[in-house]
Amino acid sequence: MLRIATVNVNGIRAALRKGIGPWMEAVQPDLLTLQEVRAANDIVFDVLADCGYQVQSADAEAKGRAGVAVLSKTAPEAVRVGNGDGYFDAAGRWLETDHRLADGSLLTVVSAYVHSGEVGTPRQDDKYRFLDQMLVRLPELAAHADHALVTGDMNVGHTELDIRNWKGNRKNAGFLPEERAYFDRFFGESGFVDVARSLAGPVEGPYTWWSMRGKAFDNDTGWRIDYHMATPGLAAAAKEAKVHRAETYAERWSDHAPLVVEYDLPALVAGPVAE
Repeated sequence: MLRIATVNVNGIRAALRKGIGPWMEAVQPDLLTLQEVRAANDIVFDVLADCGYQVQSADAEAKGRAGVAVLSKTAPEAVRVGNGDGYFDAAGRWLETDHRLADGSLLTVVSAYVHSGEVGTPRQDDKYRFLDQMLVRLPELAAHADHALVTGDMNVGHTELDIRNWKGNRKNAGFLPEERAYFDRFFGESGFVDVARSLAGPVEGPYTWWSMRGKAFDNDTGWRIDYHMATPGLAAAAKEAKVHRAETYAERWSDHAPLVVEYDLPALVAGPVAE
């Protein structure tokens, strides 16, 4: 099995202080994608130097904001920053890595961090522009590799099953009809599959994000906004998806929980990209 995990770390240095290291050691994902790393590339490479992974990072021009990374047990064949719209090249929101599998097939993995947005502001305009570009890039990824997987914090709950308090959020960024329509298209005409939903079926959640305020975590008043979006053949190889929710509020090392999926795929083969 190939184990692939994704999580918004809410700051890699804070996550390391709070316990992501022991989690990584226990889970041993073959590939781990991170979002909201909030550190310059050189800092990311430094703090993860002894983690046992090849580390690829795309930081944000705005200091202390966004940032995405891909950690892999073997070096990738290629690394690309950005989703094809130059407006986002320095935004720290899209990083692609190509990985060769033992059967010779190519797996492209993306760590994506979609804007949270805010209704009626430029932040929401940027979010729609980013989602527009995803409609362009997803088919390109499917054509580029044998398997394509877009992971990360998409900041949109697709259906009413994905947000506990969906009625109270119908006019808020993250659950707007216009945002959700993009995901209809991602999982429709774009040909990608929502892996966790496909495996879980029509149940509430399982949620991946809970506010740090109030009793949201304790009451499981969460949002399912972290995804594995896979091409059909890859989705068919997915055997199990789990949200690694902390046992208690005090044990959390992020406001998100990792989404870990087991794929029945051959092992990774080392590529030429140095750490």
